[in-house]
Amino acid sequence: MQRAGLDPETIEEREMLVDGDAERERFYGSPTIRVDGRDIAAPETNPIGLTCRVYRLRDGRISALPDPADVADALRAAIEGGDER
Repeated sequence: MQRAGLDPETIEEREMLVDGDAERERFYGSPTIRVDGRDIAAPETNPIGLTCRVYRLRDGRISALPDPADVADALRAAIEGGDER
């Protein structure tokens, strides 16, 4: 966020405690990262629920974290007011 010129203090963390929380928030597993309320990566086959999430990196590998470039693109699109996600 700092590289994008944004204040890291504006990050909001939400804890999902029960399945109802996950359903209400459309939570596709941990970690789910949203920018302006939008998921930074299409959930693809991840089910909604209290589970671990898997991401596909741009080089095709599977990862427990999203590709840093996807995070940067989502932040850039939010700053520019675009909808590239």
